[in-house]
Amino acid sequence: MADLFHHFPIKARVEDVFRAVSSPSGLDAWWAKQSSGDAKLGTVYELGFGPGCDWRALVSRCVRNAEFELELVEAEGDWTGTRISFDLEERDGVTHVRFAHTGWPEANEHFRVSSFCWAMYLRLLKRFVERGEIVPYERRLEV
Repeated sequence: MADLFHHFPIKARVEDVFRAVSSPSGLDAWWAKQSSGDAKLGTVYELGFGPGCDWRALVSRCVRNAEFELELVEAEGDWTGTRISFDLEERDGVTHVRFAHTGWPEANEHFRVSSFCWAMYLRLLKRFVERGEIVPYERRLEV
């Protein structure tokens, strides 16, 4: 098994960061093209990334303004069965984000590419929450 981790600060209230990582409108602003779901344990999110990339994820952990985790139940290849999580802690007006994408079957080429892509997307998350910036979906990995 292989796991990805990224830790970084966002200069914003924890409520704003939690909303950005757990609400469909938040996720669509920096990651997915179109999503739906509700931040409640056991519910299913629909995550759309364009033609042929309609994924589903189960909310496997949810503590408002502190923890949010999705388990990918229908996704591309080795993403299926992995977990994407955000652990949040606010200190002095800054939210510290501990991101993880765990449960990869191996550290293969797709894992390495995904690690880079996550860093790019998480940068967009930070820019969205701090500045209100939304990059069009088609340009997100170019910015």
